[in-house]
Formats: sequence, C-alpha cells, structure tokens
Amino acid sequence: MWSEMFDLFLSSFGETLLMVAISGVVGSLLGVPLGVLLHLTNRGGVLSHPLFNRTIGVVVNAVRSIPFIILLVVVIPFTRFIVGSSIGTTAAIVPLTIAAVPFIARLVEAALREVDKGLVEAAQSMGATTSQIVWKVLLPEAMPGIVAGLTITFVSLVGYSAMAGAIGGGGLGDLGIRYGYQRYITEIMVAVVLILIVFVQAVQSFGDWLVRRISHR
Repeated sequence: MWSEMFDLFLSSFGETLLMVAISGVVGSLLGVPLGVLLHLTNRGGVLSHPLFNRTIGVVVNAVRSIPFIILLVVVIPFTRFIVGSSIGTTAAIVPLTIAAVPFIARLVEAALREVDKGLVEAAQSMGATTSQIVWKVLLPEAMPGIVAGLTITFVSLVGYSAMAGAIGGGGLGDLGIRYGYQRYITEIMVAVVLILIVFVQAVQSFGDWLVRRISHR
C-alpha cells in the first residue's frame, strides 16, 4: 500500500515538475521578447509606437484578466488542436504557457522601466542600434528584476498546475483531488499540500539566490 502511494506521489510530482518547467521555459521564451517589445514601443521608447503598444497591451491585459480555471476550459479547442487531447499533463502545459506569457511580459516591461533612461540616451548618442541597446544596456541592467519576475512566475505556475488537476491535468493537484477530496483520504491531501509548499519554497529560494548573484556582479 505505502509503496504504491510512494510511486503515485513520485509520478505525480514528476508530472507537476514537467508542467511547470516546460510552460515556464516556453512562456519565458515568448514573454520576455513581448515584454521588451512593449517597453520599446511605449510612449518615449526607442521604437515609440503608442497605437501598436496599446493594441498589444489590450490583448495582454485581456488574457491576464481571465481566471486560470476559466482559461483552462476556454482554450480546450486550441489545446486539442495543438496536442490532440484536452486531458493529461501534456494538455495542461498549453493553458499554463498561455497564462505565463502575458504575466511574464508585464513583469519584464516593469523591470525594463526601472533602467536609467540616461544609459539608453548615452547609447543612442554613441550610435548604438536598437538591438545593441536591448542586448548591451536594457537586458543587462534589468536582469535582476527580470529574474525576480520569472521566479514569481514559476511560483505561480506551481499553483496553476495544481489547479489544472481539477480537469484531469495530472500532477499533484490531480492526486489531491482524486484521493484527498473525492475519496476523503485526508493524509494524502495534507501530504500534497506539504509537498507543494516545499516545492514553492525551493523555487523561491533558488530565484532569490540567483537575483543576489546577479546583483553583486
């Protein structure tokens, strides 16, 4: 009995780790450039284009405003189109990634806004191109804030992944609902909660350590 439960917890944790890792990485690959684009096209930015900025901003805010449990259901047709199913760990990665992209974009935009404008102006006066300003000035200066934002995102994804268990997304959330809630096995529910707490603490601690390392350079 206990051996079976241990294997169940291990596989469920592996599914949660997979969901968070893939959605976090893909979300970062899409969200960071989007955040940079929002910053550059903002009023007074290097590529100032208020209309384009507002249009993209409306889309980003619209996705962010949808509660994740509703987003899970809304994107079911898209999820089926991408992975061929709306149930399971792989399927849960799609809405998790969709939720992560606008969240990361806004956090990156906020981090870039904190960069001293004088540095950008100095780079422009020296004839730096837009790509050079982004890679040599904006991103290096804002990196601690960006890493802190990504840490917040990964922590949020842990909670979202548990919520995905409500519609058969797998992972620890699914384990807690199937055994802890539906079968009234309190010990399993408590164990799931404790594992999630430890997991979140580990992610947050690693992110904080990384921010300190970057900030001291």
